[in-house]
Amino acid sequence: QVQLVESGGGLVQAGGSLRLSCAASGSIFGIKRMGWYRQAPGKQRELVAAIANTDSTNYADSVKGRFTISRDNAKNTAYLQMNSLKPEDTAVYYCNAQGLEGTYSPFNCWGQGTQVTVSS
Repeated sequence: QVQLVESGGGLVQAGGSLRLSCAASGSIFGIKRMGWYRQAPGKQRELVAAIANTDSTNYADSVKGRFTISRDNAKNTAYLQMNSLKPEDTAVYYCNAQGLEGTYSPFNCWGQGTQVTVSS
């Protein structure tokens, strides 16, 4: 079974930076896509950024130019570099990964979430 472990959240002042990490473990044949989502209190979960195994990326309009997603395929790890943080970026950030397990069964897995709080 594939598991995702996130790290790197915390409290930062507006204008600051944080780097989130998401490491996938288990029997993995390949990861097709990794993404970061966030959910603020009272709001729906939304896509922040995603990266495919082709290294193509897409971002929410609200984070373009400030956030950068990357991945290390050898480590089955994705990163989200967040710069110029704003109070409205405050949310729980969740990692998602989609791919094939070692048995070639597809998986769609979520991490436990990490809190990001940006103070004004």
